[in-house]
Amino acid sequence: MRPKLQGMLKIGLIREGKIPADNRVALTPAHCRWMNINQPNIKIIVQPCAARCFTDKEYASAGVEIKEDLSECDILLGIKEVPVDMLIEGKTYLFFSHTKKLQPYNRKLLKAIIAKKITLIDYECLEHEDGKRIIGFGFFAGIVGAHNGMMAYGTRTGEYHLDSIRGRKSFQQLIHEYFGLKLPNIKIAVTGSGRVAHGVLEIMNLLGIHEVEADEFLEKKLSYPAYIHLKGADLYVHKETGKYSREDFHHHPENYNCTFKKYIPHTDILMNGIYWEQSIPRLFEKEDVGAANFNIKTIADITDDMYGSVPCNLGDSTIEDPVYGVDKKTMERTAPYIPGSVDVMAVGNLPNELPRDASRYFGEQLIKHVLKDLIDGNSSIIDKATIVKDGKLTNHYAYMKDYAYGE
Repeated sequence: MRPKLQGMLKIGLIREGKIPADNRVALTPAHCRWMNINQPNIKIIVQPCAARCFTDKEYASAGVEIKEDLSECDILLGIKEVPVDMLIEGKTYLFFSHTKKLQPYNRKLLKAIIAKKITLIDYECLEHEDGKRIIGFGFFAGIVGAHNGMMAYGTRTGEYHLDSIRGRKSFQQLIHEYFGLKLPNIKIAVTGSGRVAHGVLEIMNLLGIHEVEADEFLEKKLSYPAYIHLKGADLYVHKETGKYSREDFHHHPENYNCTFKKYIPHTDILMNGIYWEQSIPRLFEKEDVGAANFNIKTIADITDDMYGSVPCNLGDSTIEDPVYGVDKKTMERTAPYIPGSVDVMAVGNLPNELPRDASRYFGEQLIKHVLKDLIDGNSSIIDKATIVKDGKLTNHYAYMKDYAYGE
């Protein structure tokens, strides 16, 4: 990416500017303290912010300089998209830009990054050689999304009660919610194999929900709450061969059919954690929702793609009001928990409900797997995650040319 930096490298933690404000951070005060001790050639500067899950005082106590002007910094770390008017010309930024899928709502942002000759390294694009994401907040998205899904089902059926996560300061506090909770004999389908799914499985285990195989899930009436974990090989088959190849699926998902429909009549709650883009078949289609055998009552669409793998995801809900209903016949948005609707939980910033835990986890991965490559340069991992280099779209993202440069 660039020759190895000499002298002091200055890294700035920017104030989040997107509304609603995100309260997570890329590096916690503890991470900064560790870097002060173990990376003396790096200086961290934090832009003051009242909305962060860690206060300015906590950063100052960790020996970090608090400063409004970050123009002296070489690298700027954020979380969500940076508003155009907050971008500093010529800097290197790391944040989730949400542009790699050509999202229309962030096209203006990418154009501004190019115009300001900025280098953009997208967290979402940092991958190991096998394509597995290196860092992300997915685990805590799975934790919070699974909790919200279980909460919604309990509210709809009245068979048990869970409070919202709001007000709990840590994951440890959340665990206490589950002590003594008795669940009905429900069946839950968990999809995906990444961090989101791992977070969901953590909640399944904490709640004492038993994992079962496909034949048990589909054929047996169980006397205990159970879940099935459906990964790529369980969900997709090639249209001609009837088999699944992970590598072929990643290159040609349009050649595959999704087999999830056979689980629909037997599933009470869907916890969706699969990656999705336009060429990947959906778990089901809109018309399936209105069918007599559509048994699913609650959908926690944790990966949250509007009209995506879950076509009844009609757009984001909020942390304050996480669940809405969708009429099974008209597919129109309704109040939750009413007859004739399916309840959908589709919150785009789930980890913000446990921001301190999520930030600790994220920062640890950033330090372990990214920081050295970022400092040393000449890293294929960083190169492949660099969407824009000094104001020019990189070769890895040539497919974005019309999106980036077109009218």
